[in-house]
Amino acid sequence: MDAPVLSIEDLASAFGSNRVLTSVGFELRERETLGVIGPNGAGKTVMLNIITGILSPDRGRIVFLGRDISRKSVVDRARMGFGRTFQIPRSFENMTAYENSLVGAVFGAGRTEKSAGTGVCEILDLIGLGGKKLDPAGKLGLLDRKRLEIGVALASNPRVLLLDEVAGGLTESEITEIMGIVRRVKDSGVSVIWIEHVMQTMLHGTDRVMLLNEGRNVICGLPEEVMSSGEVEDAYLGSGIHARTERRG
Repeated sequence: MDAPVLSIEDLASAFGSNRVLTSVGFELRERETLGVIGPNGAGKTVMLNIITGILSPDRGRIVFLGRDISRKSVVDRARMGFGRTFQIPRSFENMTAYENSLVGAVFGAGRTEKSAGTGVCEILDLIGLGGKKLDPAGKLGLLDRKRLEIGVALASNPRVLLLDEVAGGLTESEITEIMGIVRRVKDSGVSVIWIEHVMQTMLHGTDRVMLLNEGRNVICGLPEEVMSSGEVEDAYLGSGIHARTERRG
């Protein structure tokens, strides 16, 4: 088997006496979408913040393409090949979709505006915003703002894309649109880590799913196997998650 794109080794993090991550370790493969689920407070977003360099771990290593990047800055990691979305879209509302994506290319990938222009247009086409590239971000609906959040992250030309609840608040058909975008991104050669509470995305939009609970990864495997496991039911305190999955699936 080829070497993993990303290896997370024994991550631990605490805020004062609150142990958020106790021991998290996993590998992300080439052209793979790894879903991450877990109850609120499980440490999912903290884990993404550590991977992208926003936070420093108390223990553990982050190995990217065989290189330990645990001490690299946010900017260094972005330029090495990490793209990231946030739960709440952070676009510049008075700037167009094109201009927002251009910011991602210039500051995330260190490119000039002139050299980045063609690539940005291709990304906007990929995420379904090619026809709205001149629309101000503040005038876009929620689905398009979510698309744009992904587009800005892709503009930095990442090898690894980290998605933090990009399907939240969307309708069933809109969720399907987002899954299509993620599938196209993966097919283009990008590996994806996708945190989500919308279980439809984890069942039908990922290659593997990892359950994070009480600061550690409890189980990781094929989506159907993980989602039907007793560990998931225990983590979410009952079988309600399975009922929601059945209705959406």
